[in-house]
Amino acid sequence: MTAVPLPSLPRRFPLRRVLCLLPLLLVTVVAVRHRSVLAEGFGHLRTAQWPWLLAAAGATCLTWVAAAVTRQGAVVQRLPRLRLLATQFAAGAANHLLPTGLGASAVNLRFMTVCGVPLARSSAALALYLLAEGVARVGLLATLLLVFPDALRFGSLLPHGAVGPLLGALVAVVLLAAAALTFVRRLRTAVFSFLRTALGEARSVHTCPARAAALWGGSLAFPVLQAAGLAAVGQALGLPVPPVHMAVAYLAATVAVALVPTPGGIGSVEAALIVALVAAGGPLALATAVVLTYRVITVWLPLVPGAVTLGALVRWKVI
Repeated sequence: MTAVPLPSLPRRFPLRRVLCLLPLLLVTVVAVRHRSVLAEGFGHLRTAQWPWLLAAAGATCLTWVAAAVTRQGAVVQRLPRLRLLATQFAAGAANHLLPTGLGASAVNLRFMTVCGVPLARSSAALALYLLAEGVARVGLLATLLLVFPDALRFGSLLPHGAVGPLLGALVAVVLLAAAALTFVRRLRTAVFSFLRTALGEARSVHTCPARAAALWGGSLAFPVLQAAGLAAVGQALGLPVPPVHMAVAYLAATVAVALVPTPGGIGSVEAALIVALVAAGGPLALATAVVLTYRVITVWLPLVPGAVTLGALVRWKVI
């Protein structure tokens, strides 16, 4: 009787290799979907003043340093510096491929846990980072509006009668969250447990002056560098708006779209920035050119190398 050959066992699924290639695939999909925006943005680069564009690129690079400093400031445990910096560069790419904030948060959460920080403390550090960055951004915007009250014409930022529905939506969200905490016991227990851990981590960070300085200094430097990049692009294209007013417009636009769940703010950020620059006194056509050029420098040019870095970090088990 002839022996029946046994079926060969399937090889192990190469999950890590797939994860390495996934960011590049997502970059390709996003680029194809926004190819007209990319073409127009790269077209404006040819007519701009290159020294100002280099200044914008330099400010963009420094934002990754500021993010790394802030991430270190949010956790007491010392993190490896070069890997932390590379993770911020990769997190930027992840952030433009997933709903706003989720990509960078997931990458940094994984990085901290690989570095030996317990998951609860990593989550608390992540929450502290987001809180500090939000407080710094809103505080900087409020300060600049107090010093330069005429930087924006608020009447053109929102359609007539839009303030009421926005406030109503905000109140509804708050009431829904309060009701969930009141009636869902398991959720309430989890939230209170997380808050205890987060408060403990915040106390530990602020008992170390170096960590507190890194947390708040980096949180303030990050939006300053982003706004400086937009102002540099505005100067490169000759936008007739004072640089400080462009910075105010950038901060107002990014605060306004913070709750819009689009990948990296793609689409929503462009629209908000154009509206804000027009509100600051810029012509619509030139404001559109500035925004498209700025997004090419800060999003599209770093996207492919960021995705490659993300894949390499996954392959090397850094994240």
